Amino acid sequence: MSEQTPKDVIDFIREQEIRMVDLRFIDMLGSWQHFTVPAHELSEEAFEDGFGFDGSSVRGWKTINASDMLVIPDAASAKIDPFMEVPTLVLLGTAADTITRGDYERCPRSLAARAEEYLRSTGIADTCFVGPEAEFFTFDDVRYESTKQRSFYSLDSDLGHWNTAREEFPNLGYKIRAKGGYVPVPPADAHHDLRTEMVLTLEELGIVVERQHMEVATGGQAEIDIRYDSLLSQADKLTWFKYVIKNVARRAGKSATFMPKPLFGDNGNGMHTHLSLWKDGQPLFAGEQYAGLSELALHFVAGILNHAPALCAFTNPSTNSYKRLVPGFEAPVNLAYSSRNRSAAIRIPTYSSSPKAIRIEFRTPDPSCNPYLAFSALMMAGLDGIQKRMDPGEPLDKDIYSLTPEELANVPSVPASLEGALDALETDHEFLLAGDVFSRDLLDAWISWKRLNEVSEVRSRPHPHEFSLYFDC
Repeated sequence: MSEQTPKDVIDFIREQEIRMVDLRFIDMLGSWQHFTVPAHELSEEAFEDGFGFDGSSVRGWKTINASDMLVIPDAASAKIDPFMEVPTLVLLGTAADTITRGDYERCPRSLAARAEEYLRSTGIADTCFVGPEAEFFTFDDVRYESTKQRSFYSLDSDLGHWNTAREEFPNLGYKIRAKGGYVPVPPADAHHDLRTEMVLTLEELGIVVERQHMEVATGGQAEIDIRYDSLLSQADKLTWFKYVIKNVARRAGKSATFMPKPLFGDNGNGMHTHLSLWKDGQPLFAGEQYAGLSELALHFVAGILNHAPALCAFTNPSTNSYKRLVPGFEAPVNLAYSSRNRSAAIRIPTYSSSPKAIRIEFRTPDPSCNPYLAFSALMMAGLDGIQKRMDPGEPLDKDIYSLTPEELANVPSVPASLEGALDALETDHEFLLAGDVFSRDLLDAWISWKRLNEVSEVRSRPHPHEFSLYFDC
């Protein structure tokens, strides 16, 4: 229902006999929140007046003494929920202050809108297209616990290579070897129909899918690629994407996760992110430079490589993210760019020579990120590279994993931990403040939350593997 007015939405509700309206907003850390009202409570005025809610109960937002907030629904975002039993219309919204009625500066969706406004104000381009490739696992059993004296996790999958000897009455033996899951056909690909159901559900919501397939890891890893779109629209679509994947899996009695590294010794979930700038309907990244890039595109690449340690605080925002960012698992840790080379942090795909297909692929991000913040930060870094005419240096066309220690010493790398990424963000964030896209308040809140609630909580707990290493010391 893109480009719909509030009146169009009200008329649609009557025509489709919608009974409930679900109002959704995204919290600072990237999770959808919602509350639901009967359809008769939605009026045209509500698209300006909004609906009240308690901001103090949302992670990283208001304090209890200033908790009242509004969610302002966006008429253009209206979609029918494919999972609710009663016909329910979903409206995405932005958070607003009840006193000023202005956008709440910690609202990720309004931040992404400001990022698009800033892009247009620069005159460099009017559109940033983003194409994320979010990977996920689908497990059959998930158990975990973390208490004072006990900590464990246990995952199981009908496709896990560890189940080749399990009594399944009968066990037919079609399991996926470690690192052996990339694009086999059924019966090894036993999740084909499940992924197809996910694809069809996405397309019913107007989200165009380009392909689906199994991914490298054992245990049910998969990838479904959605077509590129402009920054804010794509962030909306990725939140829908994760919602659909999880709910289709649950309906099938399975559990989907976008956790970056749930399995030891096998590939994790990445989210290779394709980026390009356009102006007046024309692509700006095609040119006569390396790999068919324009000079502007190379400056954009340089901006991302230069700010990559700080960007990781948003593109790889979990402590678990850095269990994936280790050499050998298609998760590039070395900050270089190259044509076709999947061991470089930035790859220039060469599938097509069409100017419209020329783009860059930043391979470091993972799907634990908040897409509104991650996509905006990436664009801001690239724009900073263009505005300052940064030089990306020479491309690195060798397999980085085969380089000698002497050669690797000259290649910068991403931080080794979330704490390192937050340190980098503290010292390198001015590029994010341009155009008031990000605010110091949001950056301070982000760093504080991550340090207090994630880094410190993980660092202060014994790790189960430490008992194997040190119990008999």
